[in-house]
Amino acid sequence: MMERVALPGVIRAGRREMLRMAAGATAGLIIGRARADDRATMTFPFANGQREIVPAGAFPEKGPMILQRTRAPVLETPWESLTSHIFTPNDQFYVRWHFADFPNRVEVSPDKFRLRISGDVSRPLEISLIDLVHEFEPVEIAAVNQCSGNSRGFVTPRVPGAQWGHGAMGNARWTGVRLRDLLARAGLKPSATHVAFRSLEDKESPFPPPLHFEKTLELDHARDGDVMVAYAMNGEPLPLLNGYPLRLVVPGWYATYWVKMLSEIVVMDHPGTGFWMATAYKVPARPNGAMQPGEANVPMVPISTMTPRSFFTTPAAGAEIPYGRPTLIQGFAFGGSSGLRSVTLSLDHGRTWRPAELGEDYGSYSFRAWRFVLTPTARGPCRLLVQAINAKGEQQPLAVNWNPGGFMYNPVEQLTLSVV
Repeated sequence: MMERVALPGVIRAGRREMLRMAAGATAGLIIGRARADDRATMTFPFANGQREIVPAGAFPEKGPMILQRTRAPVLETPWESLTSHIFTPNDQFYVRWHFADFPNRVEVSPDKFRLRISGDVSRPLEISLIDLVHEFEPVEIAAVNQCSGNSRGFVTPRVPGAQWGHGAMGNARWTGVRLRDLLARAGLKPSATHVAFRSLEDKESPFPPPLHFEKTLELDHARDGDVMVAYAMNGEPLPLLNGYPLRLVVPGWYATYWVKMLSEIVVMDHPGTGFWMATAYKVPARPNGAMQPGEANVPMVPISTMTPRSFFTTPAAGAEIPYGRPTLIQGFAFGGSSGLRSVTLSLDHGRTWRPAELGEDYGSYSFRAWRFVLTPTARGPCRLLVQAINAKGEQQPLAVNWNPGGFMYNPVEQLTLSVV
């Protein structure tokens, strides 16, 4: 079992603590299979049947999780965890791997593991975990990691893929090294235009050459100061299922770019032509990635920046609230590709909107709590809509944005209460 050394808080942690953390995060964790007799079932509001909840310990370092698939592990964060924490606990942070033969054991020590940097650079590098912590300035950013297909289970007509609820996302404090600092150490050649990121997950890829699980970013984006190579989340070493020993963090972009088990960084003079950029994770080149079912010849582009989203947490759907008396409505939201400008609620099917009060701001890419005091003026059913608007002016649409991948789902959420 991999030893873990927890820190009291990454923000307060100095270099010595970081070194201790890296030294403790060593060696060999084997992924276990969930046992059928330990599972419960849970029915979700969309008509895609039941999904099983596996108990704590069914997968290493994970608490109770919604099981989408065992091999390779695809695990969803229970909604109760998202509604209870601005920063999603590591043991319930969602998991998404692609290949059945994904790396289920990593046996490295911080002084032996090497992150390779090569390609159009002047000084190719191999950097150990110890060197990452000791030789580079540690930085922290709060950011949402969200699967491109989060909420796909609500899409109609139904599309293939994991039938996620809203739990294919999580918010964490990520600690690591700025990517631009690593690239500066390697030295960029004038020919450099893009940066590719490869994972230990690529060793037995079923796809034609190149076999690498590879995602690419434009060089200017890679050097923007927010993109980082992380070795910790929420003050602890990365869980193996969430990418130990290193993962790329690309704030404001969908998780397909957040390469887990990052092993190699390659600077290139082209955007990359591999499967994971040229074919997979494509969306219509339209706002919110939307098209009509059956529509043909729609230009497609690689998915990139996240869209804004907002959610209700309390009261529960269908709850009774008192007529003529204040009721506190609460939730959380995030801006996607930029900071959250506002959260607004509508009581008249979207004709008019009223502002909610925003909670503490942890940064442009983090979850943020909101609250709204409702005093009902009529008895009977009461339907509320909630809409997030980010700093760029992007806002959630009233209608579902359909595409064949079930990607970028972000229509306004609804809550129906009963006023008595």
